[in-house]
Amino acid sequence: MTPDFSRAAFKTSSYTQDKGTCVEVAVVPGYAAVRDTKYRAGGHVAVPARSFAAFLRSVSGR
Repeated sequence: MTPDFSRAAFKTSSYTQDKGTCVEVAVVPGYAAVRDTKYRAGGHVAVPARSFAAFLRSVSGR
């Protein structure tokens, strides 16, 4: 199954500076997607929500 992110709201981190050097994240049931803020037309990478949650825990040190 390919998750549908066509109507998903991508959100930018509050740490993003004016230069747009960040990524955006969107969530749909069971999946999360990440895309480059400066090149939104380049598409996104979708991963299972559990994997994304594990990634966030590992980088946050929790």
